[in-house]
Amino acid sequence: MFRSLNVAATGMAAQQTRLEGISHNIANSNTVGFKKQRVEFQDLLYQMVKLPGTATGETTEAPLGVQLGSGVRVVGTVNIHEQGTFLNTDNPLDIAIEGPGFLTVTREDGTLAYTRAGNLKADSTGQIVTNDGLPIDPPISLPQGATNVTISSNGKVTVMMPGEDDPMDVGQIQTATFVNPSGLMNLGHNLMERTQASGDPVFADPGTEGHGTIMQGALEQSNVDMVEEMVNLISAQRSYEINSRVISSADEMLRSASEMA
Repeated sequence: MFRSLNVAATGMAAQQTRLEGISHNIANSNTVGFKKQRVEFQDLLYQMVKLPGTATGETTEAPLGVQLGSGVRVVGTVNIHEQGTFLNTDNPLDIAIEGPGFLTVTREDGTLAYTRAGNLKADSTGQIVTNDGLPIDPPISLPQGATNVTISSNGKVTVMMPGEDDPMDVGQIQTATFVNPSGLMNLGHNLMERTQASGDPVFADPGTEGHGTIMQGALEQSNVDMVEEMVNLISAQRSYEINSRVISSADEMLRSASEMA
C-alpha cells in the first residue's frame, strides 16, 4: 500500500518539473534566439519478485516474471535546436543564422560562450557587442564615421567611409558548430557553454560546409510553439491530478484497512 504512495509521489514531482520546463518555454516565447526545452523522464529501479524464465517444473519455465516498479525520475532536459522564425528589423547590426551554427562571444573572464541571439550593438569604441556588452569573437570594430554597415551572407563585414568610393573591410564573423548542440550548458543571458557532451566547437565562415549563412537586418525568434506548450501544459496538469488521485485512493484503502483492525 505504501509503495503506491511513493510511486505516485515520484510522478507528481516529475510532472512538477515538467511544468517548470513548460513555464520556462512560455516565459521566453519572445526571447531572441531562444531554444525551447523538453524535460525527459526515466523509470526507476524495479523490485524483482520473480525472474522471467523461472523454472516451474522439470521441463517447464515461467514465460513471465513479476517486476514491481518504483516510479519515475527526471533524467535530463534537452534543448530543441529547431530553426526559429525570422523577424525583419532593417537594423544593420541585427543578424540571423540560417541553418546550424552559433555566434561566439568572449566573456569577462576570457572564456568563450555561444549564442543564437543576433541583436548586436556597437559600444562607445565601435566594437560590436551583445546586449550585455560582450564582444563577439573574432572581435570586430566599426571605425568612427563609418556608414552603410553591410554584413554579407558569408559573414564579411564592410562599411563606407566618408570620401571613399569603395567599401572598407572591417572584419569577418565566424560561426561555431557542435556535434551535439543539445549537450551545451545554458548560462542565461542567451548564452551557452561548451561541455564534454557537446564536443569541441568547429569554427568556420558562415556558408561553409555544415555552417548556416547570415541574414542581415533580421532576428531569429524563439522556436517556442505556444499551441504545443498549451497542450503540454494540459497534459502535465492531468498527469499531476491523476497521480494525486492515486495517493488519495491509497489513503482511503489504508483507512479502510486500519478500521478493520
